[in-house]
Amino acid sequence: MPVNMLTLAIEHGVHLVVLSPHLDDAALSCGTVLIHAASRTKVTVATLFTEAGPPPYTLSGRRYLRQVGAPDAETLYQQRRAEDRAALEPMGVDCVHGALTEAQFRLRPDEGSRGWWANLLPEFRHIYPTYRLNVVSGRVVPADAGTMQDGCTFVQRITRSGPALVLAPLGVGGHVDHVLTRSVAEHSGARVVYYSDFPYNQRHPADDSFVRRNGLVEMQWRPSTEAKAKLIRAYRTQAHALFLGDDIPLVPEVFFCPEDLGIPLKGGNN
Repeated sequence: MPVNMLTLAIEHGVHLVVLSPHLDDAALSCGTVLIHAASRTKVTVATLFTEAGPPPYTLSGRRYLRQVGAPDAETLYQQRRAEDRAALEPMGVDCVHGALTEAQFRLRPDEGSRGWWANLLPEFRHIYPTYRLNVVSGRVVPADAGTMQDGCTFVQRITRSGPALVLAPLGVGGHVDHVLTRSVAEHSGARVVYYSDFPYNQRHPADDSFVRRNGLVEMQWRPSTEAKAKLIRAYRTQAHALFLGDDIPLVPEVFFCPEDLGIPLKGGNN
């Protein structure tokens, strides 16, 4: 059974690499697994999108900054990187930041050649100009090919040290950074288990076509506990906006596994 294979991988000391699109996604979707695995094997949380772009920001970008109460994007992402380290490192989890720019702030490769009018309407300078129509469209556009390549290079660097089990987002909800991270994991050559993106999976279904194409089987990892809620709250800049009234649902974490992970289960950390 897939659940047993994932459990055995952790219990036998296989290096667990959790690919997190943003600086809270690993805790949100895999917090219970992280807490369980951190005392049993080597765990690395590798976050791809840990930077913001320069102003002027799009309307969607400005709304996001107001929502989280940040004066500017650079200050916010400094705080978010510090939160990530403060939340994970005391658990013994390695924390690696990929220094890629988050989708709402990602500039077009040719933005420098655009005229003065692009400063008046920053949407013209950005690869994903609006949140609803572009950022959560579920589609990585051709202009973002450079980010895809940078993501592949980052993940290959993280996983090249030895056998590892990679946890990657399934992309539930269609955020392009989650979908891009899924694609990077899929093409990394590593053994991958996909996690259902929380809390977006409370409102959106999984991508059935991806699940079927890859022969994945759904499994659940024990109900979440207050320890996971505490971990999520450590990401203060995001938790208040995501969970109004501090109401964090303690639901089971959902994973999609291949029938056979194909990982040699050897003792000791890899």
